[in-house]
Amino acid sequence: MMTRRSQPPYPPELRERAVRMVAEISDDYESLWAAMNAVAEKLGVGTGETVRKWVRQAETDAGTRPGTTTEESEELRRLRRENAELKRANDILKAASAFFAAEIDRPHRRW
Repeated sequence: MMTRRSQPPYPPELRERAVRMVAEISDDYESLWAAMNAVAEKLGVGTGETVRKWVRQAETDAGTRPGTTTEESEELRRLRRENAELKRANDILKAASAFFAAEIDRPHRRW
């Protein structure tokens, strides 16, 4: 099970801005990593690693890098939730079915 962060995630606008900034300033730095660290510092983002993940995800979403897109991840998350809900409903129906089957098999008294 994944753990929740104590602070809310960065807004999508900030992520998009960071990705654009890296693309715009990467030529001004000795490496892409240095540009990512500079953007993280300028925007007050935790670390360059955070910005690196955003850049990689943006590349995946654009189809220039292999991997699971944001849309696919959201769909997978939705389907997993739906699957868990259906399993719970199925368990309830199985228990109810067993209960009513036992009631039918039980001899009834006539008054």
